Amino acid sequence: MTTSTADIQLVVARYREDLSWLREVGLPCVVYNKGPELDLSSLPPGAEVRALPNLGREAHTYLTHILARYHGLPRYTAFVQGNPFAHLAPPPRNEERPQATPEGLRLRLLELTAKDTPFAGLAWFRLRCDGLGRPHDLADPAKEGRWKGWGKDIPVAKTFEALFQAPAPQEFIARASTGNMLVRAERIQARPEAFYRHALDLVLADPDDADNTGHAFERLWQVIFSGAEFPTKMAATGPLGI
Repeated sequence: MTTSTADIQLVVARYREDLSWLREVGLPCVVYNKGPELDLSSLPPGAEVRALPNLGREAHTYLTHILARYHGLPRYTAFVQGNPFAHLAPPPRNEERPQATPEGLRLRLLELTAKDTPFAGLAWFRLRCDGLGRPHDLADPAKEGRWKGWGKDIPVAKTFEALFQAPAPQEFIARASTGNMLVRAERIQARPEAFYRHALDLVLADPDDADNTGHAFERLWQVIFSGAEFPTKMAATGPLGI
């Protein structure tokens, strides 16, 4: 399949990150800024910038974008964090030669769109977790104080059941656990706008991520964007990793 750069748009969830890397990626982008004012000269020509309040982690950003552009999505949307590169490749053996680069991200996205990939997590790894998000590192002493939910489990099963009104499986395989992913438009639009409004309400009910609802979404994106393939009658016994 032949694609052009006009077929794909980056949606960037930014807080304080330097976004000059977007110039190297060279793809159309919308930046949602939840932090200090951006230097617009550092962004590529034509970049859109929208201000959002700093709440709900990137789930709030992505869901806000989906609802705003639901009827006008490009064929592919790449949802990425303000600095996705630490998650895109295994840690380099030589710290002076990082493996993940803006050019590498650009090539990866164009390769996926050329294959007409419906959904892809962009991180180099997948996670298998239970309904409390275990194993996780949310009690890492180095992260203490970064958000109100530090030290707590992740309500993956609870959030799943609130979203889908179905029993949660015992395990989940998270393919976009870092919040970086590519999604084809019909995978997004397979669920109605009301679904995303409900999802956004769940995030807004936990604006400071005190209950780690935003972290739960990181483990559920592949299910949210599974569209009609989501097995609503699946028994809650095995891992769910669509």
